[in-house]
Amino acid sequence: MKATQTRDLQRPENQWNLSSLYSNPFEFEKHLNSFLNISSKERWDKILSYKGTLHSSIENVKEILDLTTELDRNISKIYTYGFLKHDENLNCNEWKNYFQKVNVLYQDFFQNSSWIEPELIAIPQEVFESFLKQDLLADYAFYFKTLMHKKEFTLSSEKEELISLATVPLSTPQKTFSLFNNVDLHLGKVKDSKGKSHELTHSSYRLMQRSEDRTLRANSFKALHQSFFKFENTLSELLLGHVRQHIFDMKARGYKNCLMSALYTKNIPTKTYHNLIQTVRANIQSLHDFTLARKELLGLDEIHLYDLQVPLCASATKEIPYTQAVEWVIESVAPLGEEYQQALAKGLTEQGWVDIYENQHKRSGAYSSGCYDSHPYILLNYKGTLNDVFTLAHEAGHSMHTFYSHKNQSYQYSHYPIFVAEVASIFNETLLMDYLLKRQTIEEDQINLLHERIEEMRGTLFRQTLFAEFELHLHECLEANNPLTASMINDYYYQLNQDYYGPHMTLDKEVSIEWARVPHFYSNFYVYQYATGISAALTLAYRVLDGEPGAKEAYLKFLSQGGHGYPLELLRVAGVDMESTKPIEKALNIFKELVEKLKKVKKLSSI
Repeated sequence: MKATQTRDLQRPENQWNLSSLYSNPFEFEKHLNSFLNISSKERWDKILSYKGTLHSSIENVKEILDLTTELDRNISKIYTYGFLKHDENLNCNEWKNYFQKVNVLYQDFFQNSSWIEPELIAIPQEVFESFLKQDLLADYAFYFKTLMHKKEFTLSSEKEELISLATVPLSTPQKTFSLFNNVDLHLGKVKDSKGKSHELTHSSYRLMQRSEDRTLRANSFKALHQSFFKFENTLSELLLGHVRQHIFDMKARGYKNCLMSALYTKNIPTKTYHNLIQTVRANIQSLHDFTLARKELLGLDEIHLYDLQVPLCASATKEIPYTQAVEWVIESVAPLGEEYQQALAKGLTEQGWVDIYENQHKRSGAYSSGCYDSHPYILLNYKGTLNDVFTLAHEAGHSMHTFYSHKNQSYQYSHYPIFVAEVASIFNETLLMDYLLKRQTIEEDQINLLHERIEEMRGTLFRQTLFAEFELHLHECLEANNPLTASMINDYYYQLNQDYYGPHMTLDKEVSIEWARVPHFYSNFYVYQYATGISAALTLAYRVLDGEPGAKEAYLKFLSQGGHGYPLELLRVAGVDMESTKPIEKALNIFKELVEKLKKVKKLSSI
């Protein structure tokens, strides 16, 4: 394991090119200061001048919406640059300072525009309907549809402004966890079976969990989680503080519970969430079968969670150069047509979409970002594993969703809802898997790919559903005013893992603290969308790969719709109904079939 480099030692061609946003940091600073160098009152005077006038003039409605849309677009550009620069080095005080300024600017904007939706909703129904019949507001038709849907839970202008003021202090748990996890937490070093020490980071941990050296796997697993155990009380209060933020909003608006509050505005029935958990629970035996098959194939007396990611063949540990990963990803998307393939190729090889390698204090993990006035950007911490290749395909799927959305929608509908976001990413992973399986003639390589697909589905379909069940439990406990301590949270999380992985899995005590290192728990009922996303993506991808007439066109239309429709409506455009359990059942059946194939593989090693 090589020591992590500082960013200044990395080659520029391995870093993203932010010039599609600003030519240099000075241009960014100039744009930011154009907002900050005037008083807050003067900055928002024009927005506030329309307050109290919207019910009487359709022209005023159009003007305020155009004004705030343009302001949001400008601030979004500033925010994106500041966010990306901040994530290059979370320990850089200069960009921490800039990013804080941008966040304050965004919150200031939301606060001073928070009166608009309540005032629009308060317009008498007959006046509102007469407005909508006129062409002047045609560009905002779906926006007004969502307003009417939210009407019951939208507060008065004064109360909405008060909630907006509370946003910054209530976001403290999320920001604190991010700094703790990415900057303040030092994981130290761990030893392998030969006594050699290796630096443990979030990125190197993923590599260690795939190592043939079982001692290194066990030591890194225990060391990482023991680092979080040291702060279990602090971290439990941070997470519960974040949940209380959701309860505050739920109670203030009058929702029945936090789950409804999170899903209602996107018109997603809560039964969609419960259907996922119930359907996965009903088919959990296939995950139990998988753990038993892994145990037998690896020749182990006991199987632990740190034995699940190690490949079945030693050849899987060979490093895959980033250039090879790019080539595979580009070639794999050929079923989506030349336009799609060429746009992605240009982004990955010419336009500098990707920040490729880990550096000290760089944000861990991977994501796709960007804004309406830039091309997409992808953050990676590429280490050369097969899993990293699939991560590139995953984030490229997000980026191409953004590309098509921005290309085909106006700004107000260019942001696709989170519920559908994971569909595009997992769709591309499926294309990559199909591409590689068809071209690998060596038996060991085929087995490695089979393992990769099963592991991806375990992590996305089962593990994220486990996370979703855990997240729901936390909210329901606090909603009912039931006490939760760090030890109670640990015990519940440990029991969930026992339920999901079954009797063949030996669980270490460190498993119980895993919840404390999951950043997605600081989002609002986010994780379940990975599981629903993989279910929808598999259905759609196999239709395209099987050459079903119209499947490719329907999928590209879905990408192009952006946020111009509710999430379930957008997926119906693509050809899948997520109010049904059928897509989840299909995904679970695919997993079961893959496990059956795995069972037929003779013992290959004793890794």
